[in-house]
Amino acid sequence: MSDTTNNLSSNLITSGIKASVVPSKNDTNTVNKPASGGDTSSSDDSLKEFEPPDGTWRGWVIMLSAFLCNGVIFGIINTYSVIYLRLQQQLEESGDKEASSKAALVGSLTIGSTFFLSPISGILVDKIGIRKTTVLGGVLCAGGMFFSSFCATNVIALYFTYGVCFGSGAALAYTPSLAILGHYFKKYLGIASGIVTAGSSVFTCALPILLNYLIENTGLSNTFRLISIIAGLMIVAGFLFKPLAPPPPKPIKKETRSAAHNLARSLINFDNWKKRKYVIWALSIPIALFGYFVPYVHISKFVVVNFPGENSNIPVMCIGFASFFGRLLFGVISDVPQINRILLQQVAFVMIGLMTLLLPLTDSFWLLNVFALGMGLFDGCFISLLGPIAYDIVGSAGATQAIGFLLGLCSVPLTIGPPIAGLIFDHTGSYTLPFVLAGLPPIIGAVCMCSIHFVKERPPKGAVADTDPKHPTQNGFVDAENASETKTFLEKPLIMTNPSTNFTTTTTTAKEKAKFLASSESLNDVIDENPKAC
Repeated sequence: MSDTTNNLSSNLITSGIKASVVPSKNDTNTVNKPASGGDTSSSDDSLKEFEPPDGTWRGWVIMLSAFLCNGVIFGIINTYSVIYLRLQQQLEESGDKEASSKAALVGSLTIGSTFFLSPISGILVDKIGIRKTTVLGGVLCAGGMFFSSFCATNVIALYFTYGVCFGSGAALAYTPSLAILGHYFKKYLGIASGIVTAGSSVFTCALPILLNYLIENTGLSNTFRLISIIAGLMIVAGFLFKPLAPPPPKPIKKETRSAAHNLARSLINFDNWKKRKYVIWALSIPIALFGYFVPYVHISKFVVVNFPGENSNIPVMCIGFASFFGRLLFGVISDVPQINRILLQQVAFVMIGLMTLLLPLTDSFWLLNVFALGMGLFDGCFISLLGPIAYDIVGSAGATQAIGFLLGLCSVPLTIGPPIAGLIFDHTGSYTLPFVLAGLPPIIGAVCMCSIHFVKERPPKGAVADTDPKHPTQNGFVDAENASETKTFLEKPLIMTNPSTNFTTTTTTAKEKAKFLASSESLNDVIDENPKAC
């Protein structure tokens, strides 16, 4: 009996009948021995969709660990404006005429590296596991900040130690911290993701006060050393990440493919890119993020220029504070079955764009903070939905790489946005044009995402329709790799026995088989490949 018979006979188990394939003349000499009950069970189990436990004490502990990772990574990234002011001051004192853009580039490289290397993080998770990838990221983050303490006055060196090294570690730790949630939560995935991503808001609110105090009293070098210790907490959190879902299946190597093609398929989940909705989503998000990071980097300087005498950290803290509640609020809302998560994310982008456009148009500091609160609220919505939408579109098997590659595509707009805004400010002396230009991309990205609601996924090439909800199919179709083998199996005679009536029948057509299976859904699962046993 061929392997195809074993695979497809397992599908018959879900209908609760005793079935066996009558071998054709060509198969007579190749029939395997009857499969044992253990083999049948394992085959069935491998086909069942993984179901997260939706909590357990370990699940909540891991959620808190992921909360810590998100908080450390984006708390440091989002509060870079505090360090930016000191770096810019140092460069201006040295006579650098492009102090704003050079100081902004350090923070841009950090977030750019975090997102650009996220695809590698997704691949590493599939290859070496979530735990090792996260721990490696924590080591790079802590090491990057520690080495930054020895070159705090050298902006070129900071490009590498702070920007690239810390950013690389953040990339390796961030993607696993989102992906691990799908191993422990399903029904409550939205709220779990909201709580985890709220970690960055908590740290964004707390770190500006701490960093300001440290910079004023101890200097940049000692500040970087303390940040290094905080980043080291991710190493501890990473050791707690224990995945539950089985690893994604290895792609089938074909002799007709080149070695490079087989290697690429072993590293990259190409099935994600065959899904139209994912492609549209993964291209629309980067468009929306061209101006996303500009307020985080420049809003403190904007306050210094336009509202002298006011506390420049208050708007940053308002964004972080509102983002915290936004992530929790929209995490709960997104778990409501009637809510369309993609549409909710579109609304968030439109509101972020409008709030950014309004920032330079106000002459009231407190109204500015109201706009910052609104921006933070919908920023929390956008961030908290990244993981759940990825799971919705590609499923658990492809979610890690789906998140990783999405973040990788976001790296370019996130990196170039703040330096361009700083360069415009250096030449115009005003933040009006930079903030207006930063507010348009989120609205454009939201419009591009509208097409997601109208596209339909194409069946894989050569796939056969299978509408039985019990069968583990992708988008209602049998895997294309098995399509031709499925056809061969369906053409073979099949002897089926209904144990409750002791009725035995031999059928050769798929229609007759389906009719018999439909009438036997509640029977116990039995498979026997020996026709005589029926």
